[in-house]
Amino acid sequence: MIADSHCHLDFDDFATDREAVMARARAAGISVFLTIGIRVREFSRVLAVAERYPDVYCSVGTLPHFADDERDVTTAELVAHARHPKVVGIGEAGLDRFYGNASWDAQIDVLRKHIDAARETQLPLIIHSVREDEAMAEMLTSETRKGSFPIVMHCYSSGAALAESCLSLGAYFSFSGLLTYEENDHLRAIAAGLPADRILVETDAPSLAPLPHRDERNEPSFIRHTIDVLAAARRASVEEIVGQTHDNFLNAFDKIKR
Repeated sequence: MIADSHCHLDFDDFATDREAVMARARAAGISVFLTIGIRVREFSRVLAVAERYPDVYCSVGTLPHFADDERDVTTAELVAHARHPKVVGIGEAGLDRFYGNASWDAQIDVLRKHIDAARETQLPLIIHSVREDEAMAEMLTSETRKGSFPIVMHCYSSGAALAESCLSLGAYFSFSGLLTYEENDHLRAIAAGLPADRILVETDAPSLAPLPHRDERNEPSFIRHTIDVLAAARRASVEEIVGQTHDNFLNAFDKIKR
């Protein structure tokens, strides 16, 4: 049983064939999906997908790209949405000046509100961090001193130093199709060295399709390719990786009943 710990099933990319996509995913062995919120103001569309399928759960949050637009979203709003039984995580939220152009002040402010919501609800904070390793390590470390909160590093693509910092905070690390790309030896090395109880797998569908589907629309069924590469990197069997990452997912997102 495979857990896709991060995908975007509400995106328009799946509007015409979502049922077929879901059928292929289940045929590939996926038993639980986490579809991720990127705009709190559009949370209803994410929740609608989660409510439609019994094996789909969701999160609520603001992607850093939209921090300027959603700077007025409050911690109380996030906490209120998180009371829904299908909402099992806060985010994705984080820091990204590489792909996004939201102001830095807004990104910091929005991330801090998400941290406060994760601390209050004790739901995992799903972190999006691109090329902001030092700033992210400092913020997560300093905020943890105020009170702990669960952390999931989504689509891990950062360096070993941030991994070490986040591991010391008890974070989970989710690996995507990026793990399969030839140029990402450093990611495979990080994935190989993490404790077994800290690893997750995801697709980030419809983005970041793994090899051999790179540059195609990604979909959850492609997760098998990432699992194969993760197993090879860790010198483990595919069955071991499937079982471990599924158990880790349910441990991380423990609002989901086993």
